[in-house]
Amino acid sequence: MKRGDYLYIWQAPDWPDWHYDLAALAEPLARVSRAQGVLLGRLADVDERLRGEASLGALTDDVVKTSEIEGEQLNAASVRSSIARRLGVDIGALMPVDRHVEGVVDMTIDATANCNAPVTEDRLFAWHAALFPTGYSGLTKITVAAWRDDAHGPMQVVSGPIGRSRVHYEAPPAERLRDEMARFLDWMLTPPADSREPALIRAALGHLWFVTLHPFDDGNGRIARAIGDLLLARADGSPQRFYSLSAQIQRERKAYYAILESTQKGSLDVTAWLLWFLNALGAAVNQANRMVDAVLGKTRFWQRLSGVVLNERQIKVLNRLLDGFEGNMTAAKWAAMTKCSPDTALRDIRELQDLGLLKRSDAGGRSTSYALVMARAEADRTD
Repeated sequence: MKRGDYLYIWQAPDWPDWHYDLAALAEPLARVSRAQGVLLGRLADVDERLRGEASLGALTDDVVKTSEIEGEQLNAASVRSSIARRLGVDIGALMPVDRHVEGVVDMTIDATANCNAPVTEDRLFAWHAALFPTGYSGLTKITVAAWRDDAHGPMQVVSGPIGRSRVHYEAPPAERLRDEMARFLDWMLTPPADSREPALIRAALGHLWFVTLHPFDDGNGRIARAIGDLLLARADGSPQRFYSLSAQIQRERKAYYAILESTQKGSLDVTAWLLWFLNALGAAVNQANRMVDAVLGKTRFWQRLSGVVLNERQIKVLNRLLDGFEGNMTAAKWAAMTKCSPDTALRDIRELQDLGLLKRSDAGGRSTSYALVMARAEADRTD
């Protein structure tokens, strides 16, 4: 068949013989590799506690954002607490366990912390079961820990209202899945030293290949991104994650779906997909460098305040502000967060204002909010 004789790449006669223009990819490959080297070099110079905090931030982003891409909102504080418990990072009081959050966290951490373990059918089934512990996706019962059977029709990616929906992609029929997945898993088992693809290219291909097969009733995007993260961890030579590609994909969600659709309806020359993936990866690593700046800034903040006596409530809220608290911090939010009275919250806030650590907004009354003053903590305390 010629290109005009088929619609999707898995229908091509030479499927899945991926090919690409390595010369066109040389510059972005080198750029991303340099950025990764800078990031890992910076983190090599800090202690294990700080590396743990940086990894906690990246993994939290990964879990929250990979679900957001699929339109699912997870509680970020619950995710952070779940990951901190597994990494042994002290973040103070832990949130109650959420079974669904725990499942996504289990998959994400297994993919990276155990990146060198073989990716097998049973391992993928375990990830899928962790994502859907009740056997339901929303209100729909799905087949869990098994390949889809297409009992209700072909697996399609669609958008739009019923009756006017648009089919963006149709996956290979279920009858082909056992052979297709066996071929994919054989490729995944190839040792890096024996692979003909550069490690970062391999991560992009693994992501694309899995999401093209779409072997499960649901959760294919999240598992595809976990496979990509696993291969990136192998490429980094480290099970610790310090950047989140899923967070960058969420920031470019429309472009992500567009490049997937055009690639899956194109030829087996996947150079365009690889360029997009590498550019997104580079942006994710640059974002991670900014996160490292924040972690180091937080450390310097507390080092400068080593001689200042603060109560547990003040320490808790300052840490939340340092971690990037969303919205405005008000006395009411302070009271709710620390489970204290409004009068106690105002007293805590005024003490921090007197220390020059918080500044008050111009608004008055109930609209009054308070922001962190990093400059005060950066000044040497010689008094």
